[in-house]
Amino acid sequence: MPHPRSRPARRRRQPARDAGFSLLELMVVVVILSVLALVIVPRVIDRPDQARAVRAQSDIAAISSAVKLYRLDNYRYPTTEQGLAALVSRPASDPVPANWASNGYMDRLPVDPWGQPYQYLSPGVHGEFDIFTYGANGAAGGTGADADIGSWTLQ
Repeated sequence: MPHPRSRPARRRRQPARDAGFSLLELMVVVVILSVLALVIVPRVIDRPDQARAVRAQSDIAAISSAVKLYRLDNYRYPTTEQGLAALVSRPASDPVPANWASNGYMDRLPVDPWGQPYQYLSPGVHGEFDIFTYGANGAAGGTGADADIGSWTLQ
């Protein structure tokens, strides 16, 4: 009986395979990706501006709550001159709060999503106090990402 290795090796023929994609297949994929990009990209691009506006509204709501707690303790809102800093450290200017909370009302003051400090007016134009940001352009007024966001717009 001959040794199995002594037999001549038979070569198996493998069926011929495509070496790659045809030009037509590539064109179909490119067209499909283009249509998806036209539909999806405009929706995704607008999201960062919406996220910044939502964050600003959330910050303003938190600051408004702290201002209201300040009033509960001290019977008045911080003045415009004292500003929002009165929530973090005890104001030294008149009227000096008699019952200022020992730990303050906020750990730190947030800045708006565009890197600017939040604005504060007391008395406000829209209520007893106004807390607002000027939006992306940093100037009063505007639309879209440049629109002002304030405590009076919270629902």
